[in-house]
Amino acid sequence: MRNDKGRNLIIDLTFEFSLKIIRYTSLLENEKKFVLARQLLRSGTSIGANVREAQNAESKADFIHKMKIAAKEADETEYWLMLLDKLENYPVCKDLLAECSSIIRVLSKIIGSSRK
Repeated sequence: MRNDKGRNLIIDLTFEFSLKIIRYTSLLENEKKFVLARQLLRSGTSIGANVREAQNAESKADFIHKMKIAAKEADETEYWLMLLDKLENYPVCKDLLAECSSIIRVLSKIIGSSRK
């Protein structure tokens, strides 16, 4: 089911988001905020990994399943970012939170349209 017909919006979005998550979690680690940094790093980079894996799905059902996993990881990432956004003395993450919400919307649309 691989789609090699040029650029893929969700792959590009999630790859760039992963890079931003890596940079942000490095800031957290520099401030010795290791627990939240690790949680966010795992879930935030997992979104793109699962989207990428979905591109090699064996069937439509497999594609939808892998995209649902990516959506779950995005929801978890949004949770960690919401916590970080409310905590004092933590680096600002409002842009990451908005970007994560946007990725969730795109994933929802992909999943919905793939079911049809």
